[in-house]
Amino acid sequence: MGLRDVSSVEEVLQGLSTQNYLADRGLATAVFLCIRQGRPLLLEGEAGVGKTELAKSLSRWAEGDLIRLQCYEGIDSNQAVYEWDYARQLLHLRTAEASGRTEQVSSSVLEGELYDEKFLIKRPLLQALSASNEPPPVLLIDEIDRADDEFEAFLLEILSEYSITIPELGTYSSEVKPIVVITSNRTRDLHDALKRRCFYHWVEHPEVDREVEIIRTRAPKVSQLLAEEVAKAASYLRGIDLYKPPGVAETIDWAEALVTIGVDDLDANVIDETLGALIKYREDQERIRSRGFDEVLSLVRQG
Repeated sequence: MGLRDVSSVEEVLQGLSTQNYLADRGLATAVFLCIRQGRPLLLEGEAGVGKTELAKSLSRWAEGDLIRLQCYEGIDSNQAVYEWDYARQLLHLRTAEASGRTEQVSSSVLEGELYDEKFLIKRPLLQALSASNEPPPVLLIDEIDRADDEFEAFLLEILSEYSITIPELGTYSSEVKPIVVITSNRTRDLHDALKRRCFYHWVEHPEVDREVEIIRTRAPKVSQLLAEEVAKAASYLRGIDLYKPPGVAETIDWAEALVTIGVDDLDANVIDETLGALIKYREDQERIRSRGFDEVLSLVRQG
C-alpha cells in the first residue's frame, strides 16, 4: 500500500510509530489530510518540538526521498529552484573552440547547446517537482520564517500550481506530487495567503507522559525512572522564562548523556554538571543555577 492510500488517522499514527515518531492525534490528523488531499502541511512551534523530524519520519515511512530546502535570510530562486552550471558551460565552449566547431555552426546553435538540461543544476524545489516515480518524495521547506516576504510569495506561486517554468527549457510540472511539509519557528508571522494554501498545525511541547514515552522510544537504554525525571525537569525548565527552552531533542540528548556517565537518578550535582547537554545558552544556565535546583528536584521526585 502506498502512502497516498492510507485510509485513517490510526494508520498514520501506526506508520509514524514504526519510525519511532510518536505523534498525538491532532498532528496525525493534519498529516492524514495533507496526504489524502495533496495539500502542504504547515507546522509552527518552538524550536525542538519535532517539526523537522516529522518530515524525516514521513519520508522513511513512505520509503521515498527526503528533499530538504533549508531557508535563510536572502535565499532566492538560484538556491531554491535551479541554476546553470557555468563552469561546465564554459568548458563546453572551450571544447567547441579547440575542436574548430565554433567555425562550423552558428552562434545561436552554440548558445542553444549551453542551455541543455545536462547543464542544469536542480535545487530542492525543482528536484521535488521533477519526481516521476512512486513513492512520492517528501519536500521539507524548513524554517520558512527565516526567508523574506518575497521568497514566501514566490513559494506560494509554485505551490499553487506545482509547476516551475525555466525560460530556456519550458515548464516542469509535477507528475508525482510531493508531500510538502513547511516548518516555522514563528520568528515572524507568515502571510495569510500561504496559511490558506496549507493545512496548519501548532506543535506543542509534549506532556510529561508523552515525553517519557518519546525518550524511552528514541533512547531505549534510558530507564523508566530516569526518563520520568528528565521529562519532569525539562517541563519545569520550559516554564521559567528561558531564552531558549529545551526541546525534545535536547531532553533525549540529556537522557543519553546521563546514561553514558552512569547516572540512575538526578541530584543537584548531576544537573549542574550535565546542564550543557540540555540548555545551550550561557544566560539560561546562569538563570537556572541562580534559582538553585531544589524546586526542580522536588518536582521530579514526586510520585
